[in-house]
Amino acid sequence: MTASGGQQKQKGQPDVIEFVPKPELDRAEQQIEQLQRENERLRQENERLRKELEAALRTGKRQAAPHSRGRRKARPKRPGRKSGRNYGKQACRPTPSRVDETIKVPLPEQCTHCGGGVEFQCTATQYQEEIVRRTIVRRFDVDLGKCRCCGRRVQGRHPLQASDAVEVGTVQLGPEAFALAAILNKQMGLSLGHTQQVLAYGFGLKVSCGGLCRALARLARRAQPTYAGLVKAARQAAVNVPDETGWKVGGQLRWMHVAVSEQVTVYAILPGRGYQQSVVILGNHYQGFLVHDGWVPYYGFVEACHQSCLRHLLVRCTEMARVASPTAAGFPLAVYDLLQASLQLRNRYQQGEVSEHGLRIATGRLEAQLDRLLQKFYRDPANRRLAKHLQHEQPYLFTFLHCPGLDATNHEAERAVRWMVIARKVWGGNRTWAGAQTQQILVSVMRTCWQQDQDPFPYLILLQRSSGTHILDIVPAAVRAAALREIQTQSRQ
Repeated sequence: MTASGGQQKQKGQPDVIEFVPKPELDRAEQQIEQLQRENERLRQENERLRKELEAALRTGKRQAAPHSRGRRKARPKRPGRKSGRNYGKQACRPTPSRVDETIKVPLPEQCTHCGGGVEFQCTATQYQEEIVRRTIVRRFDVDLGKCRCCGRRVQGRHPLQASDAVEVGTVQLGPEAFALAAILNKQMGLSLGHTQQVLAYGFGLKVSCGGLCRALARLARRAQPTYAGLVKAARQAAVNVPDETGWKVGGQLRWMHVAVSEQVTVYAILPGRGYQQSVVILGNHYQGFLVHDGWVPYYGFVEACHQSCLRHLLVRCTEMARVASPTAAGFPLAVYDLLQASLQLRNRYQQGEVSEHGLRIATGRLEAQLDRLLQKFYRDPANRRLAKHLQHEQPYLFTFLHCPGLDATNHEAERAVRWMVIARKVWGGNRTWAGAQTQQILVSVMRTCWQQDQDPFPYLILLQRSSGTHILDIVPAAVRAAALREIQTQSRQ
């Protein structure tokens, strides 16, 4: 009984109450409040990121146009010219320099409104520029003969001919038709099927996709010496802006490389995007300036001077600040302000507001400010990655300030890549490496013509009508002369 009663007494005893010191209790309450605030902040950030993810997924599925700018402005301006004092002169099509057909338009016998008689007062003039769907068929009666000395066959050739074939393939499309097909397919991004339809609807020319493909390949072979001259010109240029984008060859991922200099633009479709592929255009010992997006293989050109694209860094800082916490956003915003200050300094120098001595002093201050930013430790992983990238790019961020006149972005290469991105979205790429070679040669010639404000149409016609090796004058004169001497030396050997 005693033991049992003792056990019952122990069970009935009250719980032990421990007294916590007040400072400790206050500390615990502060930690609880801090954790609650942190929990609320993380919940709000999670909700924001979830909405942005949903919006990004919806945007990916939406049939938007290529290069869409995303969110529209809240109050966009009305399209077109704005009425008022600054409207400017109202323009219309200029009067044609020639008239091929004159048509007399007489008055009607009766008024179309009331049926009354009509009295002549004056004559007004109206012009109409129209496309006539007419195809010219030429027949060449080619004289054939034989050399009295060597006995080889000899035949005549007219300047309008694009081929010497007289037995197989005697019915051909003219060089102007194929020049138009090349521009539609390579410059404007139409597929071969759509190019075939344009020729049929617009001019009544019937040609197969295979026939177009073979004709473009022949045109590319004629343009090969010109392409080689463009590559040599790019290697000798003082400044090149390289870039690359994905491209498909036979359904496999390959890479379209581009190098834009002051006079020429060169494309090359290659199996990778490393240093060995970049060398194909620029060569191993390029010693000029390279303005690029910071892609590591470009730094393999150790003899070149580099400028890292500031636009890529500005976009990266903006996107980081948009998703980061207020504390973590301080670093990318500081880098953004620093880069913008460097661009404003360049603009002020170009406008004559800053002397050359002032430019050097201000550039040194910007570099010192960047040093101070990179010496700090950042807890946020994204900020640490940005700091590590900036430490690598630090020697190449302000080259455009040390060398006035150098561009601070690779905008020219991005514009050149845009041509290929649009074509890739329309018809995907090339099926074979032979087609890829045709692609890179013809787009290099056409883009260089555009860059030099030249019409590519007569150049493509000239290539098809030339009987021997011909280098177009879009290649710089010095390079073209050296290439022609090299070709003549090889032909003699």
